[in-house]
Amino acid sequence: MGWTSGGRPASGPCSLNPVSARLPLPHLRLDHTSPSADEQALGGLPLTVLVGVTGVGKSTALAALQQLTGQRVLPNRREVTDAVMLWPLAGRAVTDREERFALTAQYRAAHPGGMAQALGSLLADTRHWGTAPLFDGLRGLDEVRHAARHFPAWRFVALGAPDAVRVRRLLGRADGFDQVAADTGAASHLRAGLAALPGVAAVFTDGELDELAALEGPDCPAAGVLAKVRIVLSERRQYDPAAAEEFLRTLPPQRALVLDTVALSPAQVARAVQAWA
Repeated sequence: MGWTSGGRPASGPCSLNPVSARLPLPHLRLDHTSPSADEQALGGLPLTVLVGVTGVGKSTALAALQQLTGQRVLPNRREVTDAVMLWPLAGRAVTDREERFALTAQYRAAHPGGMAQALGSLLADTRHWGTAPLFDGLRGLDEVRHAARHFPAWRFVALGAPDAVRVRRLLGRADGFDQVAADTGAASHLRAGLAALPGVAAVFTDGELDELAALEGPDCPAAGVLAKVRIVLSERRQYDPAAAEEFLRTLPPQRALVLDTVALSPAQVARAVQAWA
């Protein structure tokens, strides 16, 4: 198996209203009342938490790990974001990536722990989830640092890949360059569009932009390439994966594992996590 990309009216700004009834999280709820005999706070359970930005391979690695270990997998980051963050703020489903990033930034302004704080606020029915589930995932230094400091039972697996690889995975081209010859004029137009994106020079080299522009073809339109690059740029404005990894390397080795998903296949990642656990 190769790497693929996996990737729902607040009473006041960023208020933590109950999880939306329209987007329930199964066997999970906010801790507004005392837990029942079978409920435990996720913040106190020994979760294995995947850390990484879009396109590093978290979903693929998680599937391989679940197949290997049989552990339960909690609702993913998007589902928790939809139910706990976005519905209370927007009062509706939000599908646009950039709008989602903007709203989650608004949530983090009031809740600096971001997703870590949201996840840790939930009570889990352990009859369904067990006592050591998996979660996909956390992003950026603030979330990881909050989780490490406030939830000492959590353990972290950071997955990394270069930004250009992430774009290719989002485009479904993780296994090599597109072999269809692109029209030179069209590629030149796309290359100019890529260069014009705000902040692109801080993330991609000229050579990487040339290679991304060369992907344009019948199955990979220019608009698709531009959209995926925008996703990576938008996410990089919100999260710094290098800073998160650097922090995780300061934790005891039994709490954090950092893996390169370019060097390792999904099966190798799963086996490395199993051996570490």
